[in-house]
Amino acid sequence: MGKRLFDLFFSGLGLLALGPLLLLIALAVKLDSPGPVFFRQERVGRHGRPFRIHKFRTMQHAPTGQGLQITVGADRRITRVGHFLRASKLDELAQLIDVWQGTMSLVGPRPEVPRYVAHYPADLRDKILSVRPGITDIASIEYRDESTVLARAADPEHAYIHEVLPHKLALAAAYVDQASVWLDVRLILRTIAAIVRR
Repeated sequence: MGKRLFDLFFSGLGLLALGPLLLLIALAVKLDSPGPVFFRQERVGRHGRPFRIHKFRTMQHAPTGQGLQITVGADRRITRVGHFLRASKLDELAQLIDVWQGTMSLVGPRPEVPRYVAHYPADLRDKILSVRPGITDIASIEYRDESTVLARAADPEHAYIHEVLPHKLALAAAYVDQASVWLDVRLILRTIAAIVRR
């Protein structure tokens, strides 16, 4: 209950305080390229329940395909505004809506698409999906340049599933074991510091 109250209070405060910024981002996305303001994609949430995540759209609008669901390197689909939003992580601010709605938390394991959740080992799957997914976590800080790393791989999806994902899952499991409001506060501060340094 304490974590949910923490999420409700700070997501509500964030939506109010950042309202003008969120409107400016939405306007920039809309003026930069045709399509919706938000990118919505199915992710796997707490207890394996699917939900549709909010992000400010950073790519050219196109129907969701069945190909790669990871971004690799300097993807040509990324818009001009999208490059800035991704580098600054401002595209993730839209997930404050998901936190307010209760499908996400401010801090928790990042939610994956069903395609990659299918690769979770059974024991880790149950543990990681026992909590709400978050906007940020330890893996988000450590893998800020994930798309650049994957761009160097001969097979980016194979590298993601067999190299990056196992490490992310280990970090997520460690978070679940140690979860507390104070740990969440520390991770939020670390995330802000990482963004500012960049």
